[in-house]
Amino acid sequence: MSNIEEVKVIAEIGCNHMGRMDLAKELIQVAAKICNAHVAKFQKRHNKELLTHEQYNAPHPVPANSYGDTYGDHREYLEFSVGQHKELLEECRMMGIEYSTSVWDLTSAREITSLNPSLIKLPSATNQHYELQDYLCKNYDGEIHVSTGMTTREEIAELVQFYADRGRSNDLVLYACTSGYPVAFEDICIFEINRLQEEFGDKVKAIGFSGHHLGIAADIAALSAGRLGERVYGKGRFGYIERHFTLDRTFKGTDHAASLEPDGLRRLCRDVKNVDQALTYKSVDILPVEQVQRDKLKWVKDKNGIEQLAS
Repeated sequence: MSNIEEVKVIAEIGCNHMGRMDLAKELIQVAAKICNAHVAKFQKRHNKELLTHEQYNAPHPVPANSYGDTYGDHREYLEFSVGQHKELLEECRMMGIEYSTSVWDLTSAREITSLNPSLIKLPSATNQHYELQDYLCKNYDGEIHVSTGMTTREEIAELVQFYADRGRSNDLVLYACTSGYPVAFEDICIFEINRLQEEFGDKVKAIGFSGHHLGIAADIAALSAGRLGERVYGKGRFGYIERHFTLDRTFKGTDHAASLEPDGLRRLCRDVKNVDQALTYKSVDILPVEQVQRDKLKWVKDKNGIEQLAS
């Protein structure tokens, strides 16, 4: 596996920091040093641009999860300024983990672009926001990652063509994703990874998997499907697995319940690394580790056709 790029695990902190910088930094530290994740990712919204007046001033649909009297107040409570995001980026650098952010609107895209992270993500909700994506194509040189949840096949094809037309499809990473919190196993649809590889693998930089399910078994299945897809189609490098991350799934907020706690993320990062080494063919008929056992245990035929223990 030494000649194959490793699959990176993204710890999607999102808004699970609950509006607290100390908690955001703790999440970075745990993701980096305890879990060994590759990327710590947040979210950036300019709420008065993103929401209508009615949406901004309506009550939160789940009052128990709200941090304000209205949905707008709730969202503002969870927002960090661009200056605070710069502080988070510096924390990531000190911890040896990549920083990234999902941008939900044009203003947020402009702000995060000014920080020049190695990758910027678009959530499924904004993958048809072409003014935003056009700005990134023209003003940002890093990888642009896009989730494809709640998106038709025709819309995905148009999305890829949009980047191709602007000469940026080589920087595009497409994620197989089902938008739900949490997602039932029958709705994860892991083979969508392979469909994206088959249809777009020679047009984009890589394919990823963004999961909102429970546990980590499906992520390992996604890794296996993605690596097999690389071999079957000869294209569509499988590059990323993204999972929401929290310190405690019982914390107040919408995303915590569909997130991994530290031990879950640690196990995921461990298993992705280990299982990825197993996803290969035998290099020789009898591996060195087998030869030792063959010499002790294997019944074989000698030159006279007589069966006997190899030893």
